[in-house]
Amino acid sequence: MNMEVEVIKGRFSVCKVDSIDGIDLHSDYSFIGKTDSEISLVCPEEGVPVRTIERDDGWNMFRFTGQLDFSLIGILSKVSTLMADNGIGIFTVSTFDTDYILIKEKDFQRALTILKDTGYTISPSD
Repeated sequence: MNMEVEVIKGRFSVCKVDSIDGIDLHSDYSFIGKTDSEISLVCPEEGVPVRTIERDDGWNMFRFTGQLDFSLIGILSKVSTLMADNGIGIFTVSTFDTDYILIKEKDFQRALTILKDTGYTISPSD
C-alpha cells in the first residue's frame, strides 16, 4: 500500500503539565493525554503553557493523509521499525482519523528521505 505523509509546518514541544488550564485549545495542534499519574501535551513551541512541569522542544511532525480505517494494521509498526533501524527516535500521537509522528528536528529530513526511499509519498502541508 502506498501511503502519503503530510509534513506539518512548525516546531512542536512535548510537555508534562500540572493542569489543562492555559492550554490553547484553539491552536490547530494540541494533543492532550491524561492518565492517573500525569497530563501530557504536544503543542506548538510558542503555545507551551506557563505552568509546565517539563518540556522537550525541537520536534517536527508529519501525519498520514486521509482517514485511516481501524482495520489497517501495522502502519505505526512499519514506520517505528524504519526509524529504529536508522537510529531515529519518534513520538507518536493518534487521533480518531489518523496518526501523527513527531521526530526531532535534527533527524527530520533524514527520516523523510528514508520514508520516500521506502515508497511513501511526501507532501508539504498547505
